[in-house]
Amino acid sequence: MDPVLVPRKRPRQARSRATVERIVSSGRQVLLRDGDDAFSTNRVADAAGISPGSLYQYFPNKHAIVAAIVERYADEVADQVTASLTDRLGGMGPDMVRACADALVEALEQHADLLRVVFEELPARQNAARRAALERRVQDLVAALLAAQPGALAGRRPAAIAWVLVLAVENLAVRWVLDPGPLSRDELLDELVRLCLGYLPAVDARRTAPASG
Repeated sequence: MDPVLVPRKRPRQARSRATVERIVSSGRQVLLRDGDDAFSTNRVADAAGISPGSLYQYFPNKHAIVAAIVERYADEVADQVTASLTDRLGGMGPDMVRACADALVEALEQHADLLRVVFEELPARQNAARRAALERRVQDLVAALLAAQPGALAGRRPAAIAWVLVLAVENLAVRWVLDPGPLSRDELLDELVRLCLGYLPAVDARRTAPASG
C-alpha cells in the first residue's frame, strides 16, 4: 500500500478507537459536504471537535483519512452483497441472481452521494485498491458457488466466470445509480438477471428471468 495512505498508528485503547471513529465519520461528512478539492485535515479536525495535532497522531495527511473512508464504504457494500450470496447457497438460479443484484444496487443506493464522490472526484489511485478488494471478496464467493456445481461448467474456470460476472454487474449497477437513464430499478434488475443467466453455463436454459416487481 502507498505509505501516504497508511494510518500513522493503530488505535489500541477504547479511547483511541473512539477518536479514530470520530475522525473517519467526520471526514466522511466533510468529504460529502465540501468535495475532495476542499477536503482538508483542518476541516476534519474541526468537524470532529479535536485539534489538528490530535488528528495527526492517527492520520499523517488527508489522503490517509480519505483512504479510511473509502475502505469502510467498500466494506459496507461488500458485507451486504456477500451476506445476500451466503443466504442463497443453493444454486445460481434466477432468484439467487436477482437477489444478489438487488443487494448490490441497494447497497450502492444507500450512499449514492459517497459513491459519486468515490467514482467521480477522487483520483483513481486512491480507490483502486479498495474497489479491487471489494470485488475480490464477491468474486471469491461467486467462484465458490460455481465450483460447487460439478460437471455444469463445461470445462470453464469458476474464477474466470466470477470475474466477468462481478465486474459486469458492478459497473452496470454503479452507472445506473449515478445516472439511471431510461431504466427503472426493476428493469435494471431484470436485465442484469438476463445478462447473468445468458452467460452462466450452470443455469438451465428453460428457466427465465423473474418478472418485475
